[in-house]
Amino acid sequence: MRTRALYLALATALAALFAGILSGPATAGQTQRSTAAEASTGTAPKAGPKAAFTHPGVLVSRAQLDFVRSKVNAGAQPWKGAYDAMLASPYASLSRTPKPRAVVECGPYSDPNIGCTDERQDALAAYSLSLAWYITRDSRYADKAIQIMDAWSATIKDHTNSNAPLQTGWAGSSWPRAAEIIRYTYDGWSAASIDRFKTMLRTVYLPKVIGGSNSNGNWELVMTEAAAGISVFLDDRTSYDKAIAKFRGRVPAYVYLESDGSLPKTAPGSGLDTRDKIIKYWQGQSTFVTGLTQETCRDFTHTGYGIASIAHVAETSRIQGQDLYPEVGERLRQALGFQSKYELGEAPPSWLCGGSVKRGLGPITEVGYNALHNRLGIAMANTQKLTERQRPAGTNSLFLGWETLTHADNPS
Repeated sequence: MRTRALYLALATALAALFAGILSGPATAGQTQRSTAAEASTGTAPKAGPKAAFTHPGVLVSRAQLDFVRSKVNAGAQPWKGAYDAMLASPYASLSRTPKPRAVVECGPYSDPNIGCTDERQDALAAYSLSLAWYITRDSRYADKAIQIMDAWSATIKDHTNSNAPLQTGWAGSSWPRAAEIIRYTYDGWSAASIDRFKTMLRTVYLPKVIGGSNSNGNWELVMTEAAAGISVFLDDRTSYDKAIAKFRGRVPAYVYLESDGSLPKTAPGSGLDTRDKIIKYWQGQSTFVTGLTQETCRDFTHTGYGIASIAHVAETSRIQGQDLYPEVGERLRQALGFQSKYELGEAPPSWLCGGSVKRGLGPITEVGYNALHNRLGIAMANTQKLTERQRPAGTNSLFLGWETLTHADNPS
């Protein structure tokens, strides 16, 4: 009953917040709409899920970026420390040389690894450099990000081998974050280069991720994240709606709540139609408690990937005027709190993963914690403790990067 009450409170608070966003007057805190859409109609598009996309609007909005810029330039913490860490990393280096490949081949456990690491890290570098550009207004960072994006869009044709969908999801989550910032805040990226980058995303990345995956949940969640972000950059409403529909079916199948019943929910099309199949899919775990995820008993690292993508898609949806936090917020809160408790060192009970968990959650808590605790005032003691202990959150060199910088205590 306590879980249900908390969920209802969360849903009510978020619904009220969402209603205020839709009905309230435009403010400087709202992000700009697509200039192309405005030019075609002569008026600003209406708010709501079918309105023109907000740009920049993949994971971070203009208002959020402005908040970060002001904090860093004022030397305020934790943002200045997070920014310094990013700038000191290889991902923000102005001497970086991109390493594009026509075909990126990624096998299981990165064997073979033919261009996989290079692609993921170049995509993260483009994003890191785009953040550095926005904060400093030093055009060298924007130009380096463009160099990396242009190199890949002129070269890559395909992803192959068994991990191709996952690899496409990882890199495909970072590319549109970078592209959104550069395209909509810098005038040095040519129209021809933008069009070629859009073609790359539409033909090489989107087909691999838009259909989802019946593999472990972190696969489908990051693929959905990539599909949603790419769709925003492409102003592709049909693909965006498909990605969000897939996300809404997957999240309840990844994080268990007591209200789900005796067994976890299953994703549409998963084929998990018996108790034995479900338990096997949940890594052999047969006792289900609120906050447990489908991969908790695999390891916390992969669990962290899944939780991060849930937060990322929810954050992008909020920026785009179709706030999914009321729908997924309670599962996200419980997943963060449950995993954080054990990541902080609490010994697991014997019924959980045979009494042993593999820690290593990673820098994944900032976005969800900021949305649920800071914006909505929901207590999240374990998540707060872990978040503050891990600051500044860095990157996992896959698809996560610098979320203390972008989302710590960010009210926008």
